[in-house]
Amino acid sequence: MSKTTGIPVSTLRIWETRYGAFSPVKTPGKQRLYGEHDMSKALLLKQLSQANHAISAIAPLPLAQLRQMCSQSHKAQSKDAEMGQAVSLAVVGLSLANRMESQKFALSLMQNHIHVSDVWLDLATASSAELLNPPQVLLIRVNSLNAQVHAAIQALARKHQFPQTIVLYHFATEAVLQAMKFSGLIVRREPISDAELAEVLQSVLFVDTVRAQEFGTKGSVISSRKYSEATLSRVAGISTNVLCECPRHVAELISQLASFEEYSQDCLNNKAEDAHLHAYLTSISGSARALFENALEKIAELEGIDLRDGTP
Repeated sequence: MSKTTGIPVSTLRIWETRYGAFSPVKTPGKQRLYGEHDMSKALLLKQLSQANHAISAIAPLPLAQLRQMCSQSHKAQSKDAEMGQAVSLAVVGLSLANRMESQKFALSLMQNHIHVSDVWLDLATASSAELLNPPQVLLIRVNSLNAQVHAAIQALARKHQFPQTIVLYHFATEAVLQAMKFSGLIVRREPISDAELAEVLQSVLFVDTVRAQEFGTKGSVISSRKYSEATLSRVAGISTNVLCECPRHVAELISQLASFEEYSQDCLNNKAEDAHLHAYLTSISGSARALFENALEKIAELEGIDLRDGTP
């Protein structure tokens, strides 16, 4: 644990024996075995002790309270110093949260900073949680992806309106991956290096800044596609029945933008190189696609066109 947290072994021993911070399992050979919970607590105690909290006062506190104190400390430091841009995270998976808060991962972020504001053990726990100030990014680690997991992730992202969701996985079918990309999720297969994951997070920061500059929508969510290719083709085909060609042109633009959005998302998911560029292109095309979908709704309302799937 010392290597991962950057805390000297002697310090960990004092925190354990003098202040009761941890209760590791010991092998017959007296070797200490620390769990993920111990790792999380060590990382949080380190942050708080560096912020001048007395270890004697904070060592007995539960994990949730320590994380809340770290969140408050982080906000105070951000006001008092120029810390660069910070990415705020809600994380599903204790081991993943520990990775995000480790000294090793912090080195991969260079001038940026990670602030883990909320941690849930699994999707079921996360789905019942309430957040007053949702973070910028929802970061999830799951072993296998299937339709049910995809639905649960989408529901969680919609509930808290996370601007971006990143999913790390080990196993998934191509159909599920395509569906997740279609819905605007960033998916990366494990194992993924700290440098690659940091690049993805930095691209999220970059996109958030660009959208604020170009669209005035910092922190907002790009909605998933509203209309299937079948619906868009149908609308384009009936454009001769109305007074102008606007329905056809708008439907074709939406289809083209959606295709480019999916292509850019594939580039972002498949390689770390130029992640900022591909994240930027995904954001711009997705924002434009959503605007044209709103325009199509207004045209459909005016011309009496039914946009529901399966309508003849």
